[in-house]
Formats: sequence, structure tokens, C-alpha cells
Amino acid sequence: MTRSAREPHGRAGPTGRPPAAPGPIPHVRLHRLDSRPDGDEWIVGRLATGRFVALPEVGKEALDLLGQGLGAAEVGRRLRETTGDDIDVPDFVEALVDLGFVAEVDGRATESPPPPKPTFARIRPRHVRWVLSPVLPVLVGLLIAAALLTGPPVPLGYRTLLWSPHGSAVIALGAGVGWVLLLLHECAHLVAARATGVPGRMRLGTRLQFLVMQTDISGIEIAPRRHRLTAYLAGITTNLSVASLAALAAGATDGTARRILAAVALLALLPLPFQLMVFMRTDLYFVLQDLTRCRDLYGDGVAFSKYAARRVLRRGPHAPDPSLGLPAHERRAVRVYSAVLVVGTTLCLAFLVTVTLPADVTLFARAVTRLGPRHSAAQRLDSAAVVVALGAVHLLWARTWWRGRRLSAGPSRP
Repeated sequence: MTRSAREPHGRAGPTGRPPAAPGPIPHVRLHRLDSRPDGDEWIVGRLATGRFVALPEVGKEALDLLGQGLGAAEVGRRLRETTGDDIDVPDFVEALVDLGFVAEVDGRATESPPPPKPTFARIRPRHVRWVLSPVLPVLVGLLIAAALLTGPPVPLGYRTLLWSPHGSAVIALGAGVGWVLLLLHECAHLVAARATGVPGRMRLGTRLQFLVMQTDISGIEIAPRRHRLTAYLAGITTNLSVASLAALAAGATDGTARRILAAVALLALLPLPFQLMVFMRTDLYFVLQDLTRCRDLYGDGVAFSKYAARRVLRRGPHAPDPSLGLPAHERRAVRVYSAVLVVGTTLCLAFLVTVTLPADVTLFARAVTRLGPRHSAAQRLDSAAVVVALGAVHLLWARTWWRGRRLSAGPSRP
């Protein structure tokens, strides 16, 4: 239910020093790059790949000159005239190549993997532009208000989910509605991003011990803030809208239909508390990162947490505080977030060790012992279903986690 709204990006730019050694001065052709100002810096990147960096003003100027077809030597000369410094343009070009921003160097195409294929590529921005209308949040707010003010609210207790005396019916409804809501949640992120021209890709991912579906809309970084927040909050808005519609419909019916609709409303609300776990980069994490104007709140929080742990444990060589290189507003946010990160991660892993794993191991062990011939066919069938279900979930988590590790071990993302 969570998704990666954007990949963290760092700061980059040409340095005010001459090249370390003389060499050929390259002439480059850039891919199409998009940019927007962000305080004293510029956010620049490729929508097709979702890779972005923050450049200082001189870096943006160098990029614009390279984009005009000027050679690196001419770019260096012009920057020297405007800044008074010898700018290491070849080093800057090399960094651009590593980022995948350069299409050709001296007439030769650069070697880089093709951009990943977007999910639901046939959906064009013009098809879904309406989701960015400022009227839509007003309509959603009226819908939620109507659900809260019209008729009795849906009971939030567990009995609402047990709408039928038949357990199989309860499980079937929960599984079916859960998967539909998950897809609607992720599609909402995708559609909101696509409305701004961002490709967007849906895939499985892991957050600590959780297997999640996530939508990579990294290119939203280039959109205006209102559009970015719309994309980040689209999934939560969808869950609230479904819950409100189901609650209103439940109030207009009775009997079994009422109980089913009430269960659907509660199932739509159940994933929302998970979004408060910002230490796992949920939807609200990206809202928080955007509002605090941090480049990589999670990555910087992890780095500061490791630094603080080394100081407390007095292990390893003394290293400088990594947050000191951040602007003051980012430094404050990162230090506060690092405390949330450590406490939240510790509690989450403690729950895994003390509750989830013991329950899974016990359930798995019981199922295995009942696969033998001494038990009835019904017991063996039930045990086989448990073994297959538990094994499939854990194997899928492990495979997704390993795939994520392999991807992160490749060329670094800015």
C-alpha cells in the first residue's frame, strides 16, 4: 500500500577547480532534461528515468550552455568570464554521463540502459488532467463530510469485518476488497503523476518486514508543489473516498448488503494508520520530506543515526557529523526525523521478533506435522494450504528484497 514517490537525489555541480590532468575536451549532446528552481538551486533531471539532482546556479548555467551545443572548452571559458573561477567542466560532464543525462560524447552514443517502460503507458496526460483540478479536493472533502454527518457511522470494531457466519465468505471478501483497494491506491498515485507528464511505474517492494506494492513517480519532483502533494496524497484520498461511498451506501441499505458495505468501508480505512509510520517512507513521509524542503530525509536520517550510534558506542574512527553539510532547515529536520527513524524501526523489528515470526513459525510447524498419513485428508489439505501460503509469502518477500538489494548495488542513483 505504500509507494516510492520519488527516489532521493543529491547535490551536484561543477567544481571551481581546474582539471586534475590535461586531456581531451569533450563535446556532448544531452538528453531532454527538465528543471525547476528550488531556492538557491535548480532541480534537474530526466522524466523518462526519474533521476534528478540539485544543481547550484553555476551548474545550471553550465548545463544550459552544454545544451546549446557548445563544447566543454567553450563552456569553461564562458563560465570563467561570468564567475571568475576555473570550472572543471570535463569533470562535470563525466558526472552527467554517470547520471544518464548525456546522449552522445564526441558523436558517440553513451552506453546506458533504456528507460524502464511505464505502467499503463496508454494513459496520456490529457486523459487524466482533470485529477489536478483544485475542485476535486473540495468534492472529496464534501463526500467525507457527508459520510460523517449522514446517518450512524460505521462501527470500527472487529465485528464489522465478521459480517457473515461463514468464515470463507469473510476471508474471500477481505482478500478481494483488499487487493482491489491496493490497486486503486497505487493507480491513484500513478494517474495523478501521469497528469503532470510523469511516466510512473508500479512494482513490488519491501519496507522492513512488510511486502508492499509501490509506485515510482520520481519524476514528480519537477512538478509544482501543489501537484506533487496531490500525487503523494492521491492514495490516501482514494481510500477515504471509497470508505465514504461505502458508508453512505450502507446507510441506505439494510440486512446483508448493509453489513458487507460496512465491512468494505472499514477495510478501506484499515491501511491508513500504516501511513503514519513515516520511518518506512510511506505516503506521508514524502509529504513530510516535501514540506520540510529536504533532499533525502530518509538517507540523511540514516547517515546521522549511524553517526550518533558510533558516538554513543565509541566505536570506529571519529567521523564528522554528516548533517553539518546540510542547510540549517534540513539539518534540524534530519535530526528530529532520525530519532523517529530509530524508535520506529526498533519497535517494528521488535514486533517482528516477538510476535510475527513466532506466530508464523508455530503455524508452519503445526502444518508440517499434520501432513503425515495419520491425519485425515481434510487436515492434510488444510496443512498443505498453510505451508504453501506461508512459504509463498515469505519467498516473495525474500525475492523482492534481494532484487531491491541488487538494484541498489548497481550504479548509484542521485
